[in-house]
Amino acid sequence: MPKPLLFSFLFLSLSLLSHATILTLSQQFKEAPQFYNSPDCPSITDTNTNNKNNKNNNNNVICYDGAVHVAMTLDTQYIRGSMAAILSVLQHSSCPENNIFHFVTTATANASLLRATLSTSFPYLKFQIYPFDDTHVSGLISTSIRSALDCPLNYARSYLPNVLPSCVRRVVYLDSDLVLVDDIAKLAATPLGGDDTVLAAPEYCNANFTSYFTLTFWSNPSLSLTFANRKPCYFNTGVMVIDLDRWRAGDYTKKIEEWMELQKRMRIYQLGSLPPFLLVFAGKIAPVDHKWNQHGLGGDNFRGLCRDLHPGPVSLLHWSGKGKPWARLDANRPCPLDALWAPYDLLQTPFALDS
Repeated sequence: MPKPLLFSFLFLSLSLLSHATILTLSQQFKEAPQFYNSPDCPSITDTNTNNKNNKNNNNNVICYDGAVHVAMTLDTQYIRGSMAAILSVLQHSSCPENNIFHFVTTATANASLLRATLSTSFPYLKFQIYPFDDTHVSGLISTSIRSALDCPLNYARSYLPNVLPSCVRRVVYLDSDLVLVDDIAKLAATPLGGDDTVLAAPEYCNANFTSYFTLTFWSNPSLSLTFANRKPCYFNTGVMVIDLDRWRAGDYTKKIEEWMELQKRMRIYQLGSLPPFLLVFAGKIAPVDHKWNQHGLGGDNFRGLCRDLHPGPVSLLHWSGKGKPWARLDANRPCPLDALWAPYDLLQTPFALDS
């Protein structure tokens, strides 16, 4: 190879290596402890021969019968929260080896980097990463009261039944800004009741439900009648148990999209991806104990002020709202409850000493 070309090749290689190093080292995470099943845990086996070749990077089939399937979105902005959430799920599971994670990312995300990051911290984690083509939903998103709510990946939960394999029939959806302090299998086992009940979530019927929609919505008889013969209550979409088979059969993604299309023509709500869920499901969901979503710990969507826990027991702490615990801890301005998130933080700090 001529010297000029050789030097050019070496320079390009070093530049790419430097760029890859920056991508890899921008956030490094510690390896989490390995968690094992208790002796009385059921064995999860794949009895569907059509799924024998459907494997993730750890050569574990993803269509286990009897497993607890957990779905989350995954991106570089919130990956620190995601890592903490994963650790909390595993740490408090009686059967951690029976948990299978399904991570949805944008189609443009560096899936190899995300996969490597997960595998480094959780070498034995059963998981799969799915690209989400957000080009369609991008055209349906209307500006909301906080720009972070307008991220297309924030709407991926509406497309889970289309993105995940058909062999995954029930899933627990979790946001990235939460930690569990109880066994997720209890939440996953929530009974959904009748054949037409698609999801379960904690309901909050003391909230002012009318505030989630505009005067344009309530003053239009054909729209306000949407909730006729229903007792609609607010529920937070960051923690849901979803029957994917029933969702697929009812084509609920299309129902959500229809409300988003209407929102583009006449503004009927202000708050991102939540109102379409309320329009389709409020008053039709299976209830879950409030301990499974102690939400709002991130404060409101404007100031992100500190908040206290709701009265009662706690199985899941959720920093929904503007303030995130890792950001407040880094800024040395934590809220008191952020101390409950900190033990699950796997971020490798520059000053950490090897044990």
